[in-house]
Amino acid sequence: MVAPPDNDVLWARNAHYSHRGSPALTNVSLGVGEGEIVAVLGPRGSGKTTLLRCLSGQLVPQQGEVWFNSSPVHTLRPVARERLRLDRFSWIDPEPRLVPELTVWENAALPLLLKGTSHRAAKHAAAEWLERLDVGMLARKRPHALLQAQRQRVAVARALVAMPSVLFADEPTAALHCAEGAQVLRTLTTAARTHRITVVVATQDAEVAAHADRTITLQDGRRVTALGASDEADRGGRAECSLSV
Repeated sequence: MVAPPDNDVLWARNAHYSHRGSPALTNVSLGVGEGEIVAVLGPRGSGKTTLLRCLSGQLVPQQGEVWFNSSPVHTLRPVARERLRLDRFSWIDPEPRLVPELTVWENAALPLLLKGTSHRAAKHAAAEWLERLDVGMLARKRPHALLQAQRQRVAVARALVAMPSVLFADEPTAALHCAEGAQVLRTLTTAARTHRITVVVATQDAEVAAHADRTITLQDGRRVTALGASDEADRGGRAECSLSV
């Protein structure tokens, strides 16, 4: 087992994972630098979510290795991987998964509260991110009273509130209209570049991938090179709308 390059905060080598005998990832290797925004582009079923889950320690590759800050993630016990996800990583799902019993600000502050941050400090930090995402006025409401796009903004605030080392975003704009998706992307990219947060985003949309520093493409669980471009998204594809940020 050889440690990855020092300049890679995330590193996977020959990662392989199968779901019920069906390969989801086959010998995928990837290095991600600190503060880099990397898009994982590919159609549905190409292995994007599986790759993000392996990189974040939610899944352990059945073959291959995953490293974070030169420490092996794939050899950690489940409790240690859970602690790593709480302390250093954050995650955004395609559909916002908020705790229905909690208010908006409590949902946004949850990562800090779980770490033992004081109630006052956690509430203040959550309020700042909710304001940046234009949902600050909803802080005392509960998720059922929000529109889908508003719930997704709260989920984004929750992912950013603790200033993670790495933010994993699985189709974060899939359920949003174009303008709303553009705001989510703007907030993510601005936060990443300002605070040196590493972002790995899975997407089917080449317009979303175009805002990353670098794009890798998956097809049938394998890493491929887009036609006419080395390790970049195919910019010639048409999208239904532009997510300019």
